[in-house]
Amino acid sequence: MKKKMIAFMCMLGLCGALFTGCGNTELWGVTFVTSDTKNGTDDVPDKETSIVQAEAAPQLEDGVYMAELTTDSGMFHVNEACDGKGTLTVKDGKMVIHISLTSKNIVNLYPGLADDAQKEGAELLEPTVDTVTYSDGLSEEVNGFDVPVPVLDEEFDLALIGKKGIWYDHKVSVTNPQPLGAGEQESNADGAQDETQNPALDDRSETDSAALADGIYTVELTFEGGSGKAHILSPATVTADGGTVTATVEWSSPNYDYMIVEGEKYLPVNTEGNSVFEIPVSAFDEPLTVIGDTVAMSKPHEVEYTITFHTESLYPAE
Repeated sequence: MKKKMIAFMCMLGLCGALFTGCGNTELWGVTFVTSDTKNGTDDVPDKETSIVQAEAAPQLEDGVYMAELTTDSGMFHVNEACDGKGTLTVKDGKMVIHISLTSKNIVNLYPGLADDAQKEGAELLEPTVDTVTYSDGLSEEVNGFDVPVPVLDEEFDLALIGKKGIWYDHKVSVTNPQPLGAGEQESNADGAQDETQNPALDDRSETDSAALADGIYTVELTFEGGSGKAHILSPATVTADGGTVTATVEWSSPNYDYMIVEGEKYLPVNTEGNSVFEIPVSAFDEPLTVIGDTVAMSKPHEVEYTITFHTESLYPAE
């Protein structure tokens, strides 16, 4: 019994030596930093009791990547036309991924839990209008979102709300970032020209269509207005000739019999298939208001739309 008592006292002494005094103690792979509490004071502020965290995983360099975004739901995922991927932008250590969804039914996202999304002052993610093109050549407008990415290769919370006004919690993860090709990334170092800008534009304002050198180009556009059942396909073909720029635009419907642009009326240039028009382009990167007359209803009906042609995607046609 006496030997057992001596052994027990030795163990207590060993534990006291382990957890008292100044210095670092490593236990089960975690390093604890202890304070100097002699005389009841904490006179060494840089030795406060804490757990030394493992160093953060290396971050991606600033740039643009393609990355995969997976979710915990078959009803909420990246559009199939995008192969489950989005565009991941890294700047100053912060990461944001742009994803295109399957429809416009999801109207807001929130980087966190659904309960927090409904609190006053919560900053919701607003949608963009993205045009996706499927393998069969058909295009569709869907909602897209810029989603902050707090960490790679790990799940994080992302709540959503649909047209029915109900919030849902989801888990998503971003993995496998792959740098875009050099020709696809912006380069502004040492005043170099942004590679997304078209070299055919001269030193006049890039929004001025007259600055476009003669030639035939393709250009991405965004489209807004109407019921959403019909839209103008993207990309479109643009022709520049002697300072005059004309866009050949194709509707997703054959039911448009004329368009009005800047007070001028334009008729279709085709007789079969989707309605195709040649309309003037007065400026790039600025909304252009147009009117389309549709005969899909019981009687012809004029609808106002806006089209924006983007110079960042303006390139000579192959």
